[in-house]
Amino acid sequence: MTSPSSAEPGGTPFTMIGWGAIAQALHARLAAVPHARLDCVVVRRERVAAVRSALGPSVDVQSEVPERCRLLIECAGHSALFDHVEPALARGTECAVLSIGALHEDGLAERLADTAARGGARLHLLAGAIGGIDAIAAARFAGLDEVVYTGRKPPSGWRGSPAEQLLDLDALREPAVFLEATAREAARLYPKNANVAATISLAGLGLDATRVRLIADPGIKDNIHEVMIRGAFGEMSLTMRGRPLPDNPRTSALTVLSAMRFLANRTGALAI
Repeated sequence: MTSPSSAEPGGTPFTMIGWGAIAQALHARLAAVPHARLDCVVVRRERVAAVRSALGPSVDVQSEVPERCRLLIECAGHSALFDHVEPALARGTECAVLSIGALHEDGLAERLADTAARGGARLHLLAGAIGGIDAIAAARFAGLDEVVYTGRKPPSGWRGSPAEQLLDLDALREPAVFLEATAREAARLYPKNANVAATISLAGLGLDATRVRLIADPGIKDNIHEVMIRGAFGEMSLTMRGRPLPDNPRTSALTVLSAMRFLANRTGALAI
């Protein structure tokens, strides 16, 4: 893997897939990551002209990942893993992804890992909206007995998802559990809301052994994530109240900060 290159003029260049709420929020905060430089944004062909106009001449905008790319961050959604990340890994491009929920598909995580190995690349699964992933992944080496994730969001956070068919989101007066399932099933049904469940499961017991509860709660404004794990290491309980992005209530602001942390670790001299 390329060593940190803060000596490069302007910092280490990277390409970003997507120009939605997450990508735009990351771009707006890049001044806090001085050794990283956005070189190119990849969007659908029909959006290239509009995004190019929004970004100006300092950032390239393309519909495909350029051959020169050596560091790629996915902020676009699940289809980007197939359309852009997998081919980039095959070419040897180091990739970091936020759309972990897509890995609920049988064999996809292994397929991407195999592609990375054959291409001589590394694939990073970013923690996104949840903390404690380092502890879960470390505890796995001693053996885990149970991992349970509970996701609570205000009703507005579940709009545009299958929860709308199960609940009258506008009429809720008390918390309602609308899904109890495995992490694989949760990620399949709620791919835009359940990246956290998939991330926790891939760090720990896997998609089929991790239990998930999803709740619509009219009494809260923040997204609340609760994780309980038990194993040979002991027990851990984690509760996080994540503020959503102002223009996308289904996405935690910490997701953007997670991408910033990756860039800072990848491009700086000190990683933590």
